[in-house]
Amino acid sequence: MSVKVENFGCRLNALEGDVTHAAAEAAGLDKTIIINGCAVTGEALRQARQAARRAKRHAPDHEIIVTGCAAQTDGPTFADMPEVTRVLGNEEKLDPTAYASDSPLDVGDIMARTRATPLPATPQPSRARAFVQVQTGCDHRCTFCIIPFGRGNARSVPVDAVVAQARDLVAHGHREIVLTGVDVTSYGPDIGETGLGGLVRAILDQVPDLPRLRLSSIDAVEIDPALLDMAIHEERLMPHLHLSLQAGDNMILKRMKRRHTREQAVSFCEKLKAQRPDIAFGADLIAGFPTETPEMFANSLALVADCDIAWLHVFPFSPRPGTPAARMPQLAGDIIKERAAALREAGARQREKTLAARVGTHQSVLVEKPGEGRTPCFARVEFQANQTGRDAPKSGDIVTLRITDHDGERLLGEMALGERA
Repeated sequence: MSVKVENFGCRLNALEGDVTHAAAEAAGLDKTIIINGCAVTGEALRQARQAARRAKRHAPDHEIIVTGCAAQTDGPTFADMPEVTRVLGNEEKLDPTAYASDSPLDVGDIMARTRATPLPATPQPSRARAFVQVQTGCDHRCTFCIIPFGRGNARSVPVDAVVAQARDLVAHGHREIVLTGVDVTSYGPDIGETGLGGLVRAILDQVPDLPRLRLSSIDAVEIDPALLDMAIHEERLMPHLHLSLQAGDNMILKRMKRRHTREQAVSFCEKLKAQRPDIAFGADLIAGFPTETPEMFANSLALVADCDIAWLHVFPFSPRPGTPAARMPQLAGDIIKERAAALREAGARQREKTLAARVGTHQSVLVEKPGEGRTPCFARVEFQANQTGRDAPKSGDIVTLRITDHDGERLLGEMALGERA
């Protein structure tokens, strides 16, 4: 059988891509390319359409299936494409029986879903860091975002199911697990749990052989006291938080319908940095949001240093049809491009400071591929090891490296004989 899945977008979509691949093969599909698309921006939709056309051009004898948030929010658009055989929604793509239908459009009402279905324990041999879904959906309605209509309302996976998946992954050799979802810090209330902190505590207590647990993107204003305490004191919870900030100006945050202020973001980062100095922050920032003045942009630019954001993801604003922000007064494309470049330059300066501070230290590194890995704070490391052949570090190993230098993008290190964590 020949089934290929092309994933776009977030970690959750990538994890679901594995399940989608298994479901399609279980259904007996052959000569099939599945575009597991993203819908977060208009550009993401364009990429999904482009991927479907390219797939059909390169493999004209293959069926092309489009799924993911792109299909969930814009199903008829893809169903009308001559290259596309079938369109499946986000829930349908995980169900082997959905692939047996001849319907060109099978997209259910995602907003009617009230429970999260735990993903099957799919092996993840291609990943050094394994992903575990803890929730899906989002109850918030940020003005730039369509994702709640692609994923539905927030729904949490039961604690026992998450712990069982984590235990299974550790049994299969994974030494780092990343908890992922759409709005992970909303975890719990819909299933009677107090918050994400309780889930993290359960994983650490009930899977004692797991050395490293990491969180994907979080909303700092939603973080519960138990999780905040573990972010400061729990060594097995990696000192790396990726924050969904989006902007650093209060008026723009208000127009985005975000739930935090600039002052809250800065205070949160300062508090954690003071109590866990080795912590590093990543963040998402949007450049050129509608109505953003030069003064407003200056506040976002300054936030990169004020929050010490080492791993910055910059998104030039791209209006997403169907969102309130798409109807707001838009900025010129050249202004958006300039502001995105300025944010990336500021991010590069903070990244260099973070890397420089670790030169001369010893770091525990999870190997992702030969000669490359990640530190606890998520810095990428390239290294040389004296071992060769079967003794050389392989993907999934944790090794201790001496950090000798950096090149502005990654750390450089070396491992002496016998140095393993």
